[in-house]
Order: sequence, then structure tokens, then C-alpha cells
Amino acid sequence: MKQEETPLILLVDDEESILSTLKMFLELSGFEIITARTGLEALDKVQAHRPDLVVLDVLMPQLDGRGALRQLRQRNDWTPVILLTQVAGTAERVMAIEEGADDYLNKPFDPQELVARIRAVLRRAQSGKRPLQSTRRLKSGYVELDRSARRVFVRGQEAPLTPKSVSILEHFMTHPDELITRERLLDVVWGWESGVGERVVDTRMVELRRALQDDSSAPRFIETVPNAGYRFIAPVEVIS
Repeated sequence: MKQEETPLILLVDDEESILSTLKMFLELSGFEIITARTGLEALDKVQAHRPDLVVLDVLMPQLDGRGALRQLRQRNDWTPVILLTQVAGTAERVMAIEEGADDYLNKPFDPQELVARIRAVLRRAQSGKRPLQSTRRLKSGYVELDRSARRVFVRGQEAPLTPKSVSILEHFMTHPDELITRERLLDVVWGWESGVGERVVDTRMVELRRALQDDSSAPRFIETVPNAGYRFIAPVEVIS
């Protein structure tokens, strides 16, 4: 996609009311939209039109969203994909990411949130390359994250981080330069766990910044956005 071009989005959902409503909203938000109502039709349209991004519902006839996504990735097609799911929680997020999704959104959702996710994914997408979410090891400066082993290394030494803090860092490093709210972190990291409030996010952020040797007043990695959330500001590269 060239910078001056209007992004082409393939919107896939078998419910006509959702499809038409979202199509109109996304067009008003500045995107060019083509649609499909099944996973098989989506695969054909990806090949024919080469969209910049696919918004893909999970529950569909003939071939569901996950099946379509798996077939895309098996073809070595790394067109960015946002999955629309109907089950909240950490397990659902992990499944979506492991299958090669760039992001996911739980139904029902605010269409403005979908627009924000689309723009964020398009910003970080690199044409023809695997998304950061599907890689095993990432590096940013002197920080290295081994996603499969759930280990973090700072200046070559393993950092003693709790599993939740590792998950927060993982979300930051796979979503660089994106505003991440506390609510988003609660959804992504804690998911189904009840009785967890925003204060626990702040506690884990203190732990994470200390481990990364990151000064919140002059951040190298994690910037606090007042009254909004956080942003990972350092470049991220793929190791493997």
C-alpha cells in the first residue's frame, strides 16, 4: 500500500446487517471496502484484490474465519488480519494470535475501536512479512523477549519478571507505537479473571519498568500517555 492510496479493506461476515453497517462506517472513516460472506469467498477475494487488511469474522458457514486464516498463512500470505471473535478471555486471544492474526476484537464492539485497530495494524504492517505476533523472539535495544519460553533478557541477563509482566511486555512489543489503555491490558493479560482492577496494572507496570531499567520521566521503552494509557516507543526487530 502506498502512503497516498486509500487502504483497501476486505470485510468478511455472514450477517448482512453487520456487513452493511460496518461497510458504511468504514467507508466514512476513509477506507475502501470490499466484502465477503464466507471464508471461501474471502480467500478468493484476497487473491484477486490483494487487500491491505482483512477484517475476518470467526463464525461463518462453509469455512470459518480461523480456517480461512490458517489457509492464508499456509500459503505464506501475510496480509494483516483482524479476527472478530465472540468469546472473551486470554485463551481466545492466544488462539487468535497463534493462528496468525495480527489483532482480534470481541463482539459486540464499538466501530470506532475497530477503526483504531485497523489503523494501528496498518501502521505496523510490513508488506509480505510475518506480523510481530507470529514470531518467536523479539528485540528492542538491550531488551530481548523469548515469547515461546516466556523469558525476558535485559543486557544479556534474564530479568526476574512475573508471568503477567511478561505478558504485558509481549503485548507492548507486538504493538509498538500504539496507544494501549489499561482496560486493553486488563482484557489481554487478565481476561476472564474476576475482581481485577486497574491498580493491578499499575503495580505490574512498576515492576516492568524497574526490570527494563526504564525511567518513566524520560522513558526509553514505555511512555505514559496522561489520562489514556501507555505506548511502547522503541523500535522492535524480529530475531526469529
